[in-house]
Amino acid sequence: MTAIRLPTALPPPGTVLGAAPHRPEDAGAYRAAGGYGTGTGPEELLAHLTASGLRGRGGAAFPAAVKLRSVRDRGGAPVVVANGEEGEPGSAKDRWLLRARPHLVLDGLARAAAVTGAVRGYVYLSDPVAGAGVRAALAEHPPPLPVEVVETGHAYVAGEETAVVRRIDGGPALPTAKPPRPYERGVGGAPTLVSNVETLARIALTAARPRLREAIARGTLVTLSGAGAPPVLTEVPYGTPLRALARRYGAPDAAGALMGGLFGGLVGAGALGLPLEPDALAAAGTALGCGAVRFLGPRECPVAAAADAAAHLADESARQCGVCVTGTAAVAGALSALAAGTAGPDTADSLHRWARGLPGRGACGLLDAAAGLAGSLLRAFPGPVRAHLTAPCPGCAETAPPDGRRLTVPVPETAAPHPVRARVPAGPTDIPLPVLKGTP
Repeated sequence: MTAIRLPTALPPPGTVLGAAPHRPEDAGAYRAAGGYGTGTGPEELLAHLTASGLRGRGGAAFPAAVKLRSVRDRGGAPVVVANGEEGEPGSAKDRWLLRARPHLVLDGLARAAAVTGAVRGYVYLSDPVAGAGVRAALAEHPPPLPVEVVETGHAYVAGEETAVVRRIDGGPALPTAKPPRPYERGVGGAPTLVSNVETLARIALTAARPRLREAIARGTLVTLSGAGAPPVLTEVPYGTPLRALARRYGAPDAAGALMGGLFGGLVGAGALGLPLEPDALAAAGTALGCGAVRFLGPRECPVAAAADAAAHLADESARQCGVCVTGTAAVAGALSALAAGTAGPDTADSLHRWARGLPGRGACGLLDAAAGLAGSLLRAFPGPVRAHLTAPCPGCAETAPPDGRRLTVPVPETAAPHPVRARVPAGPTDIPLPVLKGTP
């Protein structure tokens, strides 16, 4: 179990965390806070989402209003899916949302259905605790359309949108070739909206509090871990400097970070001045992705972090694309040899070549993540890479954990703890961070 720290003030209105992030919310409490209201109709809601610029929170940061219109304009009998299967190591936000605020997600799903004209919906997840909570919420407040909970096995690729469709249709949770994309032909051949559960939560919040639409669109859940500190799930506005997050998290001397779960690759200490904002991070060669940030401790080896991450990706490959199987394995093998100090003199050149040539060649983003890890390590930490071509550092010379647990983050519980004051004095750029108790 990890220690718990809470902010001394309640989150402001319009936050996904809500007023009581440690207590599961029932239908009565949700309605009392303005949920399931009828004041904002589908077209008005779509206009608000367009004006606010809300982006999806599943990783791609695609404009939510554009995605809704794309499904609506296909006609027919669309399907809507709340995607709560988060395969990225280090992310806990979607499981927390489904455990603690299922009504917020279901409200957003119903509103997405109203905008698109969908006739049925699904909640797709891999966390059994969340599944039980969502089923209870459906029984407590039946939605205006049939909604089914579909559980799948936890895997890196299982939350990819074509894998979601394939699993709901009775197949394995593995990606398929694109096109068609789900908005064109998805579940049962119908136009399908596959939307991350945080995106749907923000759609529901916008419907309840349209005057706060910009603040709702610019807030984001982040899962922070690493550097020997307890894991944190919190909500911050876009534009928050990574360094401010690191300081308030308890990693003021962070040597860098692993961004977006694994998809954003590594950044060095100099990049911690970047704002937490999708476009700014993309311009710097990294990504916010699912909002998971794993800080590197000041004595933590980035080569070992990259090797661990690449090994995880190689293990999680769907084994459907030959280029992904061979490419991800090659990257993982080269990084492992580099960490061990046994890499050949051409290893860095090979990693450069793979970083440039592999992205975009697989059916999903797994190969891109592996290539991105290689490229980001070479860009952000050239010194440690050169040193490892001669011999491993003292930390890498030790045996790595065989189960790869350095990449995991505990799933937050929703039991209410007693609030305590944060031990770190607040500064002008400091952010109050609620920490949710973790279980392995």
